[in-house]
Amino acid sequence: MKILANDGISKSGIAALEKGGFEVLDIKVAQNQLENYINENNIDAILVRSATQVRQELIEACPSLKLIGRGGVGLDNIDVEYAEDNGLQVINTPEASSSSVAELVFAHLFGMARFLHSSNREMPLEGDSRFKELKKAYSEGIELRGKTIGIIGFGRIGQEVAKIAIGIGMNVLATDDEVTSAPITLEFFNGQKTTFIIDTIDKEELLKESDFITLHTPEQEDYIISASEIEKMKDGVGIINTARGGVLHEVDLVKAIESGKVQFAGLDVFETEPTPAVQLLMNPEISLTPHIGAATKEAQDRIGVELANQIIALLKN
Repeated sequence: MKILANDGISKSGIAALEKGGFEVLDIKVAQNQLENYINENNIDAILVRSATQVRQELIEACPSLKLIGRGGVGLDNIDVEYAEDNGLQVINTPEASSSSVAELVFAHLFGMARFLHSSNREMPLEGDSRFKELKKAYSEGIELRGKTIGIIGFGRIGQEVAKIAIGIGMNVLATDDEVTSAPITLEFFNGQKTTFIIDTIDKEELLKESDFITLHTPEQEDYIISASEIEKMKDGVGIINTARGGVLHEVDLVKAIESGKVQFAGLDVFETEPTPAVQLLMNPEISLTPHIGAATKEAQDRIGVELANQIIALLKN
């Protein structure tokens, strides 16, 4: 059986699949060439991340496909219902990248709290000539300990964010349309562990009480955060989006930063990927990463192996 890993797969994932008797084609086929490639090569399964779209038209045109695998959590780029209705297996790896995304949230948070996103731009340019002025400009950072983080979307990733937040002494608020309560277990280096129960609250209360707000929701039909929600937040709030482009209204965010309502933002995802709006890229109060939340070596290894194990279980039996 042939597996097309169109958005890549880890070496450990390839090794596991090959050991299971599969042929893995780890190449990138352009979206408009996928139909021909799948049919010409009699591909049994296609593995994607967020880049490749597996829509009804492609599924319909490729009768050899038996399985679609998504390396990650969201299935927004796959017509899941149509695929399953037509006998295809659809799998993903919901837990493999949660820690990586959560750590990126705090990479943005720690950086913004101490102005690293700005000082890393200015120091190479003027660190030798304006050191004292820059020191003064960046000497009003804040500590995260004791602050309140509001987590919108309390699934696996949101709960991983809560673990880190609790570990550094933050107060955690969370809201979710489905999750009413979740146990957050912290495991330590010496084998000890402790569990906290986080009860979710109303979104409106979270907006009012949080010093920082981080988004962890699936794709939505409408914005979760726009001008009306920002208006309810504390003055000087920080906002982080590592979830999906389109859940945060980017124009309203920039306006809120310019007015001082929002002090800073951390963005890993954008409405117009792969060409984010220039006003975001050039804004000195926004910490930017190019959609790398799940892109750590450890997460990619876990994703590859988890996909391989699921494929072997589903297609070899």
